[in-house]
Amino acid sequence: MKKTKLISALLMTALAAFLLTGCGGDKGGENGEVIVYNWGEYIDPDTIDMFEEETGIKVIYDEYETNEIMYPKVASGTSNYDLLCPSDYMIQKLIENDLLTEINFDNIPNMKNIGQQYLDQSKEFDPENKYSVPYCFGTVGLLYNKTMVDEPIDSWDVLWDEKYSGNILMQDSVRDAFMVSLKRLGYSMNSLDAAQLEEARDELIAQKPLTQAYVVDQVRDKMIGDEAAIGVIYSGEAIYTQRENENLEYVVPKEGSNVWIDCWVIPKNAQNKENAEAFINFMCREDIALMNFEYITYSTPNDAARALIEDEAIRNSEIAFPDLSKYNDMETFHYLGEEGDEMYNEYWKQVKSAD
Repeated sequence: MKKTKLISALLMTALAAFLLTGCGGDKGGENGEVIVYNWGEYIDPDTIDMFEEETGIKVIYDEYETNEIMYPKVASGTSNYDLLCPSDYMIQKLIENDLLTEINFDNIPNMKNIGQQYLDQSKEFDPENKYSVPYCFGTVGLLYNKTMVDEPIDSWDVLWDEKYSGNILMQDSVRDAFMVSLKRLGYSMNSLDAAQLEEARDELIAQKPLTQAYVVDQVRDKMIGDEAAIGVIYSGEAIYTQRENENLEYVVPKEGSNVWIDCWVIPKNAQNKENAEAFINFMCREDIALMNFEYITYSTPNDAARALIEDEAIRNSEIAFPDLSKYNDMETFHYLGEEGDEMYNEYWKQVKSAD
């Protein structure tokens, strides 16, 4: 799953670490280099090779597992990254702490391929769309097995239904778990109201005995293997599971949910800003965006790339490419500040420790 991608390219990471510590003096390709810091397994490696061949710019590529691992390395000012791919709330935090530089969109003509609905959604964390270019997006919803669930599913309420006791998989994530409970109660998933959070906490504690497990990546494999009836899952994972098990169905509950967006951004201390913009522009090219979509299965906000998808079922999939205007109360996660994070973490500890 995207939120917990494991680092897979150890050799590339080691090389990046070597160069970032100042031990490497070679500028790389004929037109210099660009140092990219991205999620693990979040790009088709062939696209990097193609970029280097077409531009003469050497890519030094490093990977991280979480936004929270990435942030302090950037905030310290000691890293030399030219390009990052954080999630929505982390982009907001980077902007608020003056750690990003504005993008020169004159250097990114392929920006025209990005759909307007994704740019509009991005305004929740980048109000003027000055610092970010959408790369991947998705929703969070319910995946259920039609052979184990004999009723229409359209609400988070099903996760509290006792007849599915022992067959419910919840995300082992503070914000995702509270998102489910807060949305079910009719509140914002970015709430900082203590009374609302306590109510959401109490509902999660009440639901806990019904769950089979709090999981992360395992929700995908358990649902494919018919080991649970219902699970909370990211849409990109749902697309993969349906390829493996035709009995699985995905739905975004009527109370609303999380729509997440990961974007390319450029740190303020980037040494190769124009090369970073060239890399973004290349990734926004429709054929390249299509390659990345097919490689990682997380949805692309690139409308031109979507038009190139040969499989009509995927091209027109409401899971892969939902019309966000048709859903109620879709939100992106906001950065809530240190006090907000502490509040959520404390309530989450109380949920996890409850009998």
